[in-house]
Amino acid sequence: MAALILLGFSSGLPFYLTGKDPLQAWLSQEGVDLKVIAAFSVAAIPYSLKFLWSPLLDRFVPPLLGRRRGWLIVSQIVLLLAIGWMAFQDTSQLQQTAVNSADICRNETFFKGFCEFRHTLQALSVSPFFIAALVVAFFSASQDIVADAYRTEVLQEYERGAGASVFLLGYRLAILVAGALTFYLAGRFQSWGIEQPWRWVYVIMALLMAIGLMSSLIAPEPTAQIRPPETLAESVVMPFQDFIGRNGAGRALAILVFIVVYRLGDSLLRNVATPFLLDKGLKFSPDDLATPRALSIAAVIVGTLAGGAIMTRIGINRSLWFFAVLQASGNLLYVALAEVGKNFPLMILAINLENFCAGLESAAFVAFLMGLCNPGLSATQYALLSSLAAFSRDILVAPAGQWAQSMGWTAFFLLTAILALPGLLLLPLFAPWKERRAD
Repeated sequence: MAALILLGFSSGLPFYLTGKDPLQAWLSQEGVDLKVIAAFSVAAIPYSLKFLWSPLLDRFVPPLLGRRRGWLIVSQIVLLLAIGWMAFQDTSQLQQTAVNSADICRNETFFKGFCEFRHTLQALSVSPFFIAALVVAFFSASQDIVADAYRTEVLQEYERGAGASVFLLGYRLAILVAGALTFYLAGRFQSWGIEQPWRWVYVIMALLMAIGLMSSLIAPEPTAQIRPPETLAESVVMPFQDFIGRNGAGRALAILVFIVVYRLGDSLLRNVATPFLLDKGLKFSPDDLATPRALSIAAVIVGTLAGGAIMTRIGINRSLWFFAVLQASGNLLYVALAEVGKNFPLMILAINLENFCAGLESAAFVAFLMGLCNPGLSATQYALLSSLAAFSRDILVAPAGQWAQSMGWTAFFLLTAILALPGLLLLPLFAPWKERRAD
């Protein structure tokens, strides 16, 4: 169990450094345009595509420490080096990206936003800073593949509930460090007159990946003899065939669309929330956000635990309905904040209520995904379904910066609340309110 909490920490840390609050705050304070900051979420595309190379991590065994711990060590060493490499990349090229894109697309009339987004992505694709973030995301996703397999194989059936909770605790602690400690350190470094404060924050985060190395060294190698996938059809095609066969083509398609849209509104909000609170919107300082960010991690944990308790009472189906409405209501607080302006108590309330609702919604969503999986194919099917959810979370939200700038903050945050409707409209097809499921 000690190894699992450390492994959870190692899994959560790099994920939060490549497209979430710390990176958004760093780029925002460097004067990078909001459109570029939002488009940076594309760096997380490996999380959406990780199922493509997961069979390779099953079929090949490193020369040391076995199939699971060996790949964990490899990914964690590369992550330590890649985060450090990312820390020393120059952001000045990014500052000019939006200006160049606007110049190129100035004659566009109907598709100017799309034109700017396309040219922004082209500019990012040759940016060393973006490439470094992409490398971090790739090896972080690879670490997640192996960590998920390790948990499944090392824990006995009666240990899986407690083991998953311990791993999640480590993951949330990593988000606490990456989401709150980073802001505190950046504020302190800035007050001490240290140039490029976020650069040194990322150096410290890179060194913290040594915790993952420690977990892999002390963790036992799984003893269960599980046959690795032998063919591409067995590892990728068969899970899809089983899923469609059990649900039917129409219902399966509705479920897949639901996975994409259910949390899209919340993901859009989160993609630009930090720039909104900092230089691109309300002008809060990193110090102002440190304590609310720390509280928000507690809010997510409490929301997740409360979601589990509520699901035992009303079932998964009704929880999906109820929590989606609550999440939309939480997003409306950002509408109020955009209208009121810089208001510290309202900012704390908005951040923490949105995160509490996100914890509720996440608990129901994960339980729903688990229920979709065939027990004999659960690892592969869950990886495929979670990759689809990651595509929505990381890729579809990339144009959020353009939308926020063209619509205005109030209208944009209102849109994130309205986007709860498509998921609610699909729920009757496979999770009707009257069918009370507690599994």
